[in-house]
Amino acid sequence: MASKAPAAARKFYFYYGHRRPSQNRPVVRGGVFTNRAILPPLPTPSGPALPPRRRPAAPVVDFRDWDPDHPPPLGPAAVGATSSSSAAARALSPVARYICDSFRRHGRWCPAVLLDLGRLRRVPPDLVAEVVKAQSDPVLSSRFFHWAGKQKGYRHNYAAYNALAYCLGRSGSHRAADQVVEVMDAQGRPPSEKQFEILVRMHADAGRGLRIYHLFDKMRNKFKLTPRVFLYNRIMEALVRTGHLTLALSVYRDFKADGLKEESVTFMVLAKGLCKDGRVEEALELLRRMREELCRPDVFAYTAMLKALMGEGRLDGCLQLWEEMEKDGVQPDVMVYSLMVKGLCQGGRVGKGLELFREMKGRGLLVDRAVYGALVDGLVADGKIGEGCKLLQEMIADGYRADLGIYNSLISGLCSVGKVEAAWKLFQITMKEGLVPEFETINPLLVSYVETGDTKKVLGMAGLIGELGLPVTDHLKNFFSFLIVKDEQTLKALEIFEALKGKGFCSVSMYNVLIKGLHGIKEARRALSLFEEMTVSEDRKPDSLTYSYIIPCFIDEKDITKACSCYNKMKELSWNPSIQAYCSLVKALCKIGEINAALILVKDCLANVRNGPMEFKYTLTVLHVCKSRDAEKVVAVLSEMQEQGVPLEEVVYCAIIHGFVKYASSEEARKAFAMMRKQNLLTEANSIIYQDMLDEHLKRTTAGLMLSGLKFFGLESKLKLTDSLTYPSTESCAAVVSSG
Repeated sequence: MASKAPAAARKFYFYYGHRRPSQNRPVVRGGVFTNRAILPPLPTPSGPALPPRRRPAAPVVDFRDWDPDHPPPLGPAAVGATSSSSAAARALSPVARYICDSFRRHGRWCPAVLLDLGRLRRVPPDLVAEVVKAQSDPVLSSRFFHWAGKQKGYRHNYAAYNALAYCLGRSGSHRAADQVVEVMDAQGRPPSEKQFEILVRMHADAGRGLRIYHLFDKMRNKFKLTPRVFLYNRIMEALVRTGHLTLALSVYRDFKADGLKEESVTFMVLAKGLCKDGRVEEALELLRRMREELCRPDVFAYTAMLKALMGEGRLDGCLQLWEEMEKDGVQPDVMVYSLMVKGLCQGGRVGKGLELFREMKGRGLLVDRAVYGALVDGLVADGKIGEGCKLLQEMIADGYRADLGIYNSLISGLCSVGKVEAAWKLFQITMKEGLVPEFETINPLLVSYVETGDTKKVLGMAGLIGELGLPVTDHLKNFFSFLIVKDEQTLKALEIFEALKGKGFCSVSMYNVLIKGLHGIKEARRALSLFEEMTVSEDRKPDSLTYSYIIPCFIDEKDITKACSCYNKMKELSWNPSIQAYCSLVKALCKIGEINAALILVKDCLANVRNGPMEFKYTLTVLHVCKSRDAEKVVAVLSEMQEQGVPLEEVVYCAIIHGFVKYASSEEARKAFAMMRKQNLLTEANSIIYQDMLDEHLKRTTAGLMLSGLKFFGLESKLKLTDSLTYPSTESCAAVVSSG
């Protein structure tokens, strides 16, 4: 027997120290056998040898802390625990909870996060998708996604890319989300239709129609993908809903070019878009094709198209579509009838609405109370108050209970035709029904009592409002606001207010409404008397609106000093005047030659008021252009104002005077006025006025410079002022400048 061949000698491999770490095997210890010699530590020059430094042991990670089935520790052991106990986090896998908790603790991508991730052997694609889907921070998700992709031998799957797209879309980074398909293509995994469907759904929910069309174009032309019929329908529906019907029709042409067959949804999406755009004939042609090639439209299809037409107020198209529905033999349901009756009543075609209402009741369909309300409103608007009351009786007989809106319409209609007693009885029925009256319920009765001059009933109505627990002052303030819309009723409102004031029904808001109304009818003195009442009263002190309304009244009475004092009072209380108050005060100061004070107010207005007047903005532009010392540029600015429709107010001409006197010379200002006179930007009379204003402003500026020089050298005690250096409106100017 042949001797057995000797076994091959075993080769032992020894690892000296640690193996070089790699991405897949971060740390590998050496085997038990090693011939590595441990050398003794070398002595240091300053003393004995130091003991070898030992690397601290890495903390052991217990993944049970992130296990949803393992409850977190209680008591002292829970102190410093890093597990997350939220409901969303507990739905994740343990390792995903560990990664998400690391992101939560550190809040940003940092070395500490990398250290936590380094403790994991490998992060697979499904785990990446789970973590990214649970994140709300797009920066952290993107960094983690990029880090995972750098693992050796790793490749993202479709779930990870989709999760990244969802995360970016949720955080509002839709442009970055659209680039995910390019990232997929660059990393060797071309996107499929599913990825584009995710992005289309995301943009459709947010109403970004143009972004959807951009994705569709990229899908077909760049990636050569043909969408399914479902995705085509989704794209066209989103484009129609966002008002891009032309783009939706171009997508439909591509749909036909791809050889796809329409579904009922395809026809209905395009038909709704055409109806919304008023192209009823084309919509009916689509319905004909749908009837021939696919199926007959049902009641739901007609309801959708009617709703689209009714939303745009196209009643003729609705009636045309109604006839088409009858030709198809489609029986309207309750929703279609209600939609048509409401739309016709709101569009002023109450007769056709009543006809459909009778047809609806004849078929035994359930009539909604909103249908009765629409019919009553339409009848009242058409002046058929009696028919509206009969319809209310019919409604109650049918077992319905009228709501407050129906009562409000009938009360308003009865008051408009002079049947105030009937309206009052209906108002009493409203209270018996347990309905709480609104301003729309009470206001018609109050207005009727004012028109008939019955002040006692107005006072009684005010007391009744208080007894019902309603805000009396708010209702009366709205009532006066309604009255002063008509100028002839403003004085009647003042009389009613005096009577209400005697009964204790008054407030600051009511004073403000009346002051505004009196100024509108050029009764400034009566408005000022109301303002004086407020100033002496302790309970009803003027507020910011009061001062804003009273400043133009003082200006109408040529009392600019008090108007300026009101402005200063507002500034002391940190209030800002209204734009109307600013404009009237600036205009008045310009007329008396107080140019410096007027320009201070212009700057204050633009600094404190939103959307200030355009003439004020152009005033600052004129001042800036005056620095160039070129009259032609200033005239060009005025020509631009005229082209833009901005009126050439006095403050603009005063800015020319001030700017050229300050930055150039008076000759440039005269040259600018001469050019404006040639271009018909300034009349001859106004040219003479502004020339005199220029001379006066030049004298004041010179006198001011002289006084400043004397004060600088301490010689003001030797100066004897004469009448030539004093001006009649110095007090008002000083008042404004002090606040500016």
